[in-house]
Amino acid sequence: MDAKKLGARSVLYAAAGFFALFAALPFGWMILTIFKQNTDLYNPQYNPFLYNDPPTLGNIRLLLEDTQYLTFARNTLVVAILVVVITVVATVPAAYSLTRLAGRWGEGLGIGIFLVYLIPPTLLFIPLTRVVADLNVKNTIWAMVLVYPTFTIPFCTWLLMGFFKSIPWDIEEQAMIDGYSRLGAIWRTVIPVSVPGILTVVVFSVALTMHEFVYALAFVTSSNQKTISVGVTTELIRGDVFYWQALMAAAALVALPVALLYNLFLDRFIAGFTLGAVKG
Repeated sequence: MDAKKLGARSVLYAAAGFFALFAALPFGWMILTIFKQNTDLYNPQYNPFLYNDPPTLGNIRLLLEDTQYLTFARNTLVVAILVVVITVVATVPAAYSLTRLAGRWGEGLGIGIFLVYLIPPTLLFIPLTRVVADLNVKNTIWAMVLVYPTFTIPFCTWLLMGFFKSIPWDIEEQAMIDGYSRLGAIWRTVIPVSVPGILTVVVFSVALTMHEFVYALAFVTSSNQKTISVGVTTELIRGDVFYWQALMAAAALVALPVALLYNLFLDRFIAGFTLGAVKG
């Protein structure tokens, strides 16, 4: 390898390393803050990047014992699973129909569906409050299960439309020539090839469910029905008192599993976005 190529590769690795450290800094800061005592955290004379006082587990005990964090986590998991199921069941046939069966109207309808996703939640939560109240699910996790698909389904339908366009029509025709019905051809050929796109829908829906705040705050007031995004902020911010270490612990316990989920399916997740973007 000549000096020019070695220098270019060194610059590339140095830049990649810098951005990797930059991206990891929030996680590192959260982990560092979790185990700090108040005297260590709030003393301006101390080095903020070191443990000047002995580390403590008291902040984690505060989070788990003095708040309903485990209940928030359970509610979030239930909502995420149900929203993912509803979104996948609705978007896969919708995207396929708009791509394969709607003809020249499919593209326009897909864009129209995507535009629904762009409407700000602050404009929708007032009319949705009436819907939630009429269905008698206010102040329960079912309000979020009902509302969240209203913005996961439009975006994910548009996303899968681009992905389905990247799948050749020939493989379905060949399956039907071999004797399968259209439904059988879709199940045997299209769905297996569409796994990256479907996983993208799953990851997007889970991430959106875990960080959504406006609807969860508007529709739920009881602590035992709150999700993490609202429950943590209302339990650990009391007036002008911020329990920073416990807040960081709550954030880390959520962020680390999500980061692991992204990394496990990173290749398929990128494929789901890029194929849909290139072919759509």
